[in-house]
Amino acid sequence: MSDIIVVEGLVKKYGDKAAVDRLDLRVTKGKMFGFLGPNGAGKTTTVRVISTLTDFSEGKVWVGGYDIAKKPREAKKLMGVIQQHISLDKDLTVRENMMHHAMMHKIPPGDRKKRIEELSLYVGLDGYMDRMIDSLSGGWKKRAAIVCSLIHEPEILFLDEPTVGLDIQARRLLWDLIRKLNDGGTTIFLTSHYIEEIEALCDNVGIIDNGRLIAMGTPSDLCNKIGSTAVEYHGKDGRTVYRYFPSRGEANDFAATLDETNTVLIRNTSLEDCFVELTGKKVEEK
Repeated sequence: MSDIIVVEGLVKKYGDKAAVDRLDLRVTKGKMFGFLGPNGAGKTTTVRVISTLTDFSEGKVWVGGYDIAKKPREAKKLMGVIQQHISLDKDLTVRENMMHHAMMHKIPPGDRKKRIEELSLYVGLDGYMDRMIDSLSGGWKKRAAIVCSLIHEPEILFLDEPTVGLDIQARRLLWDLIRKLNDGGTTIFLTSHYIEEIEALCDNVGIIDNGRLIAMGTPSDLCNKIGSTAVEYHGKDGRTVYRYFPSRGEANDFAATLDETNTVLIRNTSLEDCFVELTGKKVEEK
């Protein structure tokens, strides 16, 4: 397996502040990579740099083997990008937005209609093509944006907070679509505030805090860093206490030492546990 994204020593400064600070990162081709971090940790800035939407101060970034500083156009051809805020034209229909993106990517006129029909059917939008963008729900707008980003058949799809503002049903439908795209060979780079989303979808996860990568691995590997089994109980001050152990047996032994009147929960460690332990924060904290 080859790395389709390689980042070495990346620094992005705004004035004297480093939003991204000496970041090293690798994403394997064909995999789904999740990027977690508190607000202001540098997630979106990193995505914008890798996808050539903003410049950077130091370091090297390669996408598909192309140095994005030297060959940005070649690198861009490999990418599709869905940003947090959907950038579709609300004065156009779904079909017209797709056609506009096809023209911008210089897809030959004879191929545009066929490509749009194939993709709209693929994501289930075929019944919505002549509706105005503003008449769609958030979930369907996301699907339209995904089709627009896939028009030129990119190898990598960047999804920055793709399910923010969606209800749980729309989120799960979008999860199914993301899995389908990845199963078809598209590399997915996903940022999210929903840790369970990253845990459910991603092969590998990177955790960034204060612009630095502080952990990386599979969800299970990251959980094992703090202990595979968690014990929850109420402390003397009434707050919930979390303790982590490498085995369920050790967790059971510890739980047996607690006051019998205490409510104790023994469970598998989650990626959220790992995140909080490593960063000292919840994912949405600034």
